Amino acid sequence: MLDTTELTDAVERFSDRLRAAPQSRLQRGAAAEGLALARELSVRAQRLEAPGERPRIMPDAGVFAVADQLLVAGRDLAEVLRTAPQEAADTPDAAGAVDRSTAADAVGGAGAVDRSTMDAAVALVRAAAARAEL
Repeated sequence: MLDTTELTDAVERFSDRLRAAPQSRLQRGAAAEGLALARELSVRAQRLEAPGERPRIMPDAGVFAVADQLLVAGRDLAEVLRTAPQEAADTPDAAGAVDRSTAADAVGGAGAVDRSTMDAAVALVRAAAARAEL
């Protein structure tokens, strides 16, 4: 099981900052950054949960709802990452060959995860927060 505390903490911090931001700051782009991030995190979670299915795009519910949308999308992704099968380590077979195929390969690149999947999501959250200047 993958520890997703770093992701949930980053999402909660950005969400709290969006919630506390004045309307003028939200309208100048902070809400748009939050919504774009929420949509991306949601799509990533859906691709892991239902590989091969077309992801649904989170609607724009307004500048005052974006903090909650981000929190829901981030927690959803964290839960999917936490419970997803982990990528297997490279282990040689009896003939000495390394099989790099994983459950992710079997479903078109989705399914199994490793630490880098979560690290990429955390980096997205931090970059969006920086662009939002919150």
